[in-house]
Amino acid sequence: MEHYFTNNPDLKSAIREIPYTIKNTNFTFLSDNGVFAKNKIDYASSLLVTLFLENHPELNNAKVLDVGCGYGFIGIVIGKITNASIDLIDINKRALHLCERNLKKNKVVGNVYCSDCYEFVKNKYDYIITNPPIRAGKSVVEHILLDAKNHLKDNGELWCVIHKDQGAKTTKKALEVCYNVEIVGKSKGFYCFRAKIC
Repeated sequence: MEHYFTNNPDLKSAIREIPYTIKNTNFTFLSDNGVFAKNKIDYASSLLVTLFLENHPELNNAKVLDVGCGYGFIGIVIGKITNASIDLIDINKRALHLCERNLKKNKVVGNVYCSDCYEFVKNKYDYIITNPPIRAGKSVVEHILLDAKNHLKDNGELWCVIHKDQGAKTTKKALEVCYNVEIVGKSKGFYCFRAKIC
């Protein structure tokens, strides 16, 4: 089975378009085989974006990092709606190529680059946002969430979404070691967290 956090250049391509609308703004995302949520916008990602935008309708060029960006849904929507400055990272090269195309398709400016978690992340951000790759394993997810603090500005926020059956409650406890954690919303078993550095 091919996972969305691996690279397989031999995987047959089948580009498709996925429409999405939020706050009276229309988006179209190109997707393909071998990437996360290839056939439709992921519910948890949509929930995360919706709750984030309810709390931050305008960001005035604040810096946002989308970790595990896939084809760019989270970062692109936030960038367009809020005018944030966005960076998008992933380890999946096919997803990154789609992400670059989706930035252009949706007329959003952003920086896209390959990074294994924070390996090549040099900047500090006002917001780090992620729907972490649960199937990559607990250690990868914890690395993304707990090491975010090293890449956040003072008063910066980490936003993430995790299902209750995939460890939401234990994740909250792990986050509370180094963050002040708030459950911003819950839906269909998914918990959306906002974490600020203690």
